[in-house]
Parts: sequence; structure tokens; C-alpha cells
Amino acid sequence: MNSKHTFIDLFAGCGGLSEGFYKQGFLPLSHVDHDHFSCKTLTIRLKHYGLNERKVNILKSDIKDKNIIKKIKKGINGRSVDVILGGPPCQSFSSLGRAKDDNAMKNDPRNYLFENYEKILNHFNPFIFLFENVTGLTTAKFNNKKVIDVIKMRLGKNYNIINDTYKMILNSCEYGVPQIRKRIFLIGIRKDINYDIKKIFSDIKKTHYTPDCKNNEKIKKKKFVTVRDAISDLPPLKPGQGRPIIKYNKKLKNKYIKKIRKQKNLKLFDHVVRNHNLADRKRFKEMSKNKWTFEELLKKKPQLRHKKQRVFKNSYVVQFWDKPARTIISHLYKDGNQFIHPDYKQERTLTVREAARLQSFPDDFIFFGPRTEQFKQIGNAVPPLMAEQIAISLKKALKEIKDV
Repeated sequence: MNSKHTFIDLFAGCGGLSEGFYKQGFLPLSHVDHDHFSCKTLTIRLKHYGLNERKVNILKSDIKDKNIIKKIKKGINGRSVDVILGGPPCQSFSSLGRAKDDNAMKNDPRNYLFENYEKILNHFNPFIFLFENVTGLTTAKFNNKKVIDVIKMRLGKNYNIINDTYKMILNSCEYGVPQIRKRIFLIGIRKDINYDIKKIFSDIKKTHYTPDCKNNEKIKKKKFVTVRDAISDLPPLKPGQGRPIIKYNKKLKNKYIKKIRKQKNLKLFDHVVRNHNLADRKRFKEMSKNKWTFEELLKKKPQLRHKKQRVFKNSYVVQFWDKPARTIISHLYKDGNQFIHPDYKQERTLTVREAARLQSFPDDFIFFGPRTEQFKQIGNAVPPLMAEQIAISLKKALKEIKDV
């Protein structure tokens, strides 16, 4: 941790985005989040890297606090800020969130958190900023204006950003994460700095191809990482089984596992299965064994129809061994049936550790709090392997900027 490149992480969550920057030697100055459990997780992770709260400010605070800038300044103690990271909570911008709300989330206060991000950015004036959010931002409107256009216009006053919104959309699968997860990464470089913003994006190297890519797009890229690569080595469990910490010294069997787990690490955390009722266990077994969708299950096994009237076709979804997982979501804690384990013999949904692996969190990453809060933290995070590829590009840019 002797790098001169520094960053502040706003809306830090449990630190998925920060983790990628830690790996590239960036020095965190402050993490800001309103959630108690996320802040505790961040504290635990800092200790893993030999840092403590005297060196790094973990600020449990609402970013709308009128004194937020003063609090951040006190925590960073006069040190200069090279990069500001952050992604305001995205549920109000997501297509799912808007579909569930009759007003299309127009009255959601989370829509205004961007303004607080902008205020902090303008005060600290870093070389580079990174603003992460869901792809729903490209279509979301507020007062008949596209939200993304407003954000680009406001942040573009002092920073150079690329015009093509779709070039900002990155898929985690293309960076070695065993999951299809598309997100917008709006990156800006201060206008007084002579550095081509397009170079930032061209230097975020895509290392893997996706399941649906064309043959010419596979050249010099590795095959996508699958669910099998990520979780097949973990001990099989039935509903209700597992312990928060177990001894685990299985041989590392593939490149992905070697990236996220060290052989000397003899413990495995949070591999515990939820309890499931008998009807759900039957649904899980039939769907995973036959690779059925929920619709196919209802046609072929009508006796397993759900008693609740409002059960949608995507309410039950199997993750397949030989593909990347679907997007790990923040409400995984209550919609676990959308993440059915591919082994039909286990008759269950994913554990916290399995979800963490599909998000590319290292096995030594400890999530503080009850299972509900752990799932929320994982689902809200940027996958660390993806974040690291972005950090590599920003590190290169900062070196060139500072060497001028």
C-alpha cells in the first residue's frame, strides 16, 4: 500500500469497487456509506490490508448531510485526492424499480443523490472521477429529460467525458467475472489536464469473451468463466445445512479459484444454506435436473404450481453449470429462488459464499452482519475483478498525468 494514487469512495457499500483499487496499490482516504453493516465490512477489510481507521476514514453518514464535505475533509486530513469513485443507489434508475412504481420512481429521493455526488466532486476537484450505475440510467427520465444526459451535462462542466453512452457500458463477464452484469461507468478527466478520455476506456482491457459473442470477437481472449469454475469445488449442502466457518483445504482446481483463493487459507466463510419448504425443494430439483424454466416446470409438472397468484416466470431461475450466472441482485436476500443451485441433488438456492464467488469476491473477504445484510452487500457491489481492470487503466492514466 505504498502507492501515491489516492481515492475517496462515495456510496462505498461493502467495498467491491474499492477492492479492485486496493489490488492495484491505490491508497484509500475515505469510504462513505450510510449502512452500518457495510461500514463494519469495510473496517474488517481494511485490517486485512494492514490499514486502520486512523489512516483511512470510514464515514458512516448520509451523503445528504449538510456537513458531509466538512466530515470528509476532517477524515482525509489535508491529503490530496486523485480519484473519486461512487455509484448512487441504483434501484430508482433500474427498469425493474420503475416497473414496480406507478410514478416511475419520480418521487424517489435516491434520484437526487447524484447532486450530492456532484457537490463533493466539485469541492475536492480530483484528477479523475468514476460514476457507476445501472444501464437503466440510459432510458430513465426525470421531468421529461433523460437522466444520463443531465448527469453528463452537469459533470461535463469541469470534466471531459465521452459522448457515446453505450461505450460506457461494461459487462463483468468480459473481465473474468462468472456473471453477466452490465453497468454504466461514466469516467471523467479534469478539463485542465491534457489526456484523451477515450484512452481510459481503450485501456480497460476485455480479457474474456461472452457466451453470445461472434467468432471474430474471441481472438486473443479467454473463454468466459462459468458457474462451474466458480463454485463446483465447494462442499455440497442440503437446505438448512452448513456453518459460518468451516475448515477447507481442497486443492485449487482452476485459474479462477486460484485468483480468488489462496492455498494457505484453510477457512471458508458463510457457506450456509437457507431452509426451504418441501414444495420449493421439489421445484428446484425438477428445474435443475431437467434445465427447465419456471414456465416449463408449470406445463410439465402442474402439481408444483405456486399457491400465490403473483408469481412471475422469472421468480424461479436455475443457474447453469456451463454458463456465467445471471446478474447477482441486491434483493437476493428475499428473491433467492431466482438463484437455484445447478446441482439438482442439493435442492436449494445459493449460499452467501457462492454469491460472493460469482461476484468475484476473494474467499478471505468477510461480510459483516446477518445473512440478509450479507446478500444485500454482495448484490449491490461492483465485482472486484471488473473494478481491478478499471483501476489498471486509471493507474496508467494517473502515472502519465503526474509525470508531465
